[in-house]
Amino acid sequence: MLRRFSLTTRLTVIYTLVSALVLLGMAWIIAMTVSRHFEELDGDTLQDKIHLIQGIVAKATSPIDLRERLEDSLQNHPGLYVQIDDQAGASLFASSAFRFPDWLVRPPAGLSLQAVTTWRDGEQEYRALSALVPRHDPLGGDLRVWAALDTHHHADFIRSLQTTLWTYLALAAMLSGLLGWWVARTGLAPLRAMKTRAQAVTAHKLDERMPAEAVPIEMADLAESLNDMLARLQKDFQRLSEFSSDLAHELRTPISNLMTQTQVALSQPRNADTYREILASNTEEFQRLARMVSDMLLLAKAEHGLLLPSAEDISLAAEAQALLTFTRRSPTRKASV
Repeated sequence: MLRRFSLTTRLTVIYTLVSALVLLGMAWIIAMTVSRHFEELDGDTLQDKIHLIQGIVAKATSPIDLRERLEDSLQNHPGLYVQIDDQAGASLFASSAFRFPDWLVRPPAGLSLQAVTTWRDGEQEYRALSALVPRHDPLGGDLRVWAALDTHHHADFIRSLQTTLWTYLALAAMLSGLLGWWVARTGLAPLRAMKTRAQAVTAHKLDERMPAEAVPIEMADLAESLNDMLARLQKDFQRLSEFSSDLAHELRTPISNLMTQTQVALSQPRNADTYREILASNTEEFQRLARMVSDMLLLAKAEHGLLLPSAEDISLAAEAQALLTFTRRSPTRKASV
């Protein structure tokens, strides 16, 4: 899907997604760390409350005295709920308007009562800790104590923190996207410069070169390769232009000779021997044209690597003699016409 978008857009999207994932991971770590800190803090608070209840139990002289002491103490500890049962399961004290769950008061087998237990009742979350407290009144025995804390203040703080983190995450992702777009556009500026240079290259302007010294190292190789390609194109185009010019010059001479001889022959009546001589001369010009076309085909095949290399002996003396003969005969033919 990203292939339909520009490279700047792709880099911006990828940079934004990576930044969002990093920020999301950081926000999750912060939220988990804060939640774990509150759990540890609540555990320490429950331990302190258990010690406080142990002190109250140690000072109480009767169940009634124990209840009065606990009621006075709980007034100074809002959000703290206490239940105390004796060994027979009879309740000696229970906080008003609060009920501990049955599975906590009568725990199933395998549930540890020495660890902090967390549960929810509707939208409220509670943490509780249980302990055995020695009884010092005349009845003796151990008492089972449950202490619970309402964690709504922690929950409010965590919700506020989560809202702040989500807001920061959204704003930071947007800012990262803008910065990513700016960085990508700035980083790809050399490519746009190379594109402008490439658009300026025409058949009459092959001397343009890519700014290899002004681009980053990662693009320098590409710029050098493009410059080499342009240099080859310029060289080949120049050679093609020179070849076309030479070819036109070479073709003009025999064609001009043919036209001149033919026009002269048609200018007045001539005998058969004269026409025969003119046709013979034209035949030589046609042979010259045929050799030139063959040479052109040979050069074209050699240019494209279609010729298999072969070695053969030639007589340079014979070739030089043939060239001299042709050169000497050309003025004679023109003069006779």
